[in-house]
Amino acid sequence: MSTVVLVPAAGRGERLGHGVPKALVPVRGVALLVHAVRGLLSAGRVRHVVVAAPPAEVSATSALLTAHGLVAEVVPGGADRTASVRLAFEHALRVHPDVRTVLVHDAARAFTPPSVVNAVVAAVESGSPAVIPVLPVADTVKRVDAHDVVQDTPDRAALRVVQTPQGFDVATLRRAYAEAGDSATDDAGLVEKIGVPVLTIPGHPRAMKVTTPFDLAIAEAVLAEGAPA
Repeated sequence: MSTVVLVPAAGRGERLGHGVPKALVPVRGVALLVHAVRGLLSAGRVRHVVVAAPPAEVSATSALLTAHGLVAEVVPGGADRTASVRLAFEHALRVHPDVRTVLVHDAARAFTPPSVVNAVVAAVESGSPAVIPVLPVADTVKRVDAHDVVQDTPDRAALRVVQTPQGFDVATLRRAYAEAGDSATDDAGLVEKIGVPVLTIPGHPRAMKVTTPFDLAIAEAVLAEGAPA
């Protein structure tokens, strides 16, 4: 089967405070996006990577990946994550009509182990229409109302933290984007809205999302250790 990964990378990254798109923020001198694409391709089960970059940064992003010896297609992204995924997906369907498995991966989860990527692909190829890597919730979680008053305490045994890449057979993701609209925080949420079951598999702590300066410090100190520049 042909597998393509869609990488929405058009976010502004204001919380990281570097003045550049989040995907281009460096960790040990190398952009998060470079770390992410390198990890995807090194998994060995990904044939194509399509990056949705800020429209003004398409050429620069393509040149950056090429400079690091990485083969990826770069297209203009949209106003938000869902719009960027949609644009990358449309490109992938048009250019790679043989695609059967589609992964969606956050560039900010730049240090996701290749083993997680391969496990997601394997689960989709084995017949699961939608697959997401997850971790158990370690903290106690409270549900609050509009006034920040605690309403109840959900049982964390039934809760999971969701990571990427999220994997789908192409027909399921195509239907989700056609029928479910854009009101979901991730692609699995769109699939849930059309009634398709989503399988969970074990994620990995290294697949954390680099969103804040604290996350970036962790990446600098721990996650990028030993990563090739």
